[in-house]
Amino acid sequence: MISLFGFVATVISLWLPETLHKHKKGNKDQSDPHDVAEGTTNGLHLSESMTHSESKIPNSQKSLLKNWPLVSAIIVYCVFQLHDMAYLEIFSLWAVSPRSLGGLSFTTADVGQVLAITVIKTQLEYLQKTIYCVGLLVFQLFVYPLVETIFGPVMVSRAGAVLSIPLLASYPYIALLSGFCLSIVLNCASVLKNVLSVSISTGLLILQNRAVPQEQRGASNGVSMCLMSFAKTIGPAAGGTLLSWAQRRQDADILPSDQLVFFILNVIEFLGLLLTFKPFLQEPEDNIPKSKHEESADQENGIQERLSQSELP
Repeated sequence: MISLFGFVATVISLWLPETLHKHKKGNKDQSDPHDVAEGTTNGLHLSESMTHSESKIPNSQKSLLKNWPLVSAIIVYCVFQLHDMAYLEIFSLWAVSPRSLGGLSFTTADVGQVLAITVIKTQLEYLQKTIYCVGLLVFQLFVYPLVETIFGPVMVSRAGAVLSIPLLASYPYIALLSGFCLSIVLNCASVLKNVLSVSISTGLLILQNRAVPQEQRGASNGVSMCLMSFAKTIGPAAGGTLLSWAQRRQDADILPSDQLVFFILNVIEFLGLLLTFKPFLQEPEDNIPKSKHEESADQENGIQERLSQSELP
């Protein structure tokens, strides 16, 4: 069924229109003789105008590695992706660990109870996953665009990182609960953690998209996905090793057992938060909103420049 779904999606993509607009160079080479004469007469003014217009598009021919707003956004994005992948690995192993090791003992049950609870547990899992997916969909479609428009992608990412730190710090204390209360609190914390992770990732992806012109977005996305995949490769191995080491520290005086795990996750989250500030993370110039006075001034300057060029003899 998955392969069939992928095949249908591939066939439908054949009718998907391309978004890149590539114009033929022949149209630019054709010019009117009258315009050529005017350009020859006023060669100095035209050369100055061309130099001024080229200076307004500094990123079109630059190397991606020299584009620091893009590079810094990719690095911060990889740090948070490393954190999220380690969290997912640790969360699943921590949930099935026995309570004697600081886990939740989700798989410890009598054999007779397993057969009775399996059907109810499966239905509850489907309901939880449905609520989780619908909640993320509503958040991405309606809530995040409004919040991003008001505060900007950087502030949204910072807020997500700040709220994730106390949330992760509460996980060892959630393990002290039991029964229905444990299930409710753990599901709410998990949904909130994923919403915050989505907010951070979306904000950083928006920064990467705005840091390059349209013709370089494909290449920048490829570099970002490559480095992100490398970070996600490290996450599971590092997370599993960290949890195994922490569970051998049950009698430690400082940060015993699972407290050490979530403390290190918070350290990585805090590092990513620090990297979202200047001078490391630099927002692209197009991402800085202009005031209405500056926009009107730019429009008046553009109109005066066009009028001066049209009045040339």
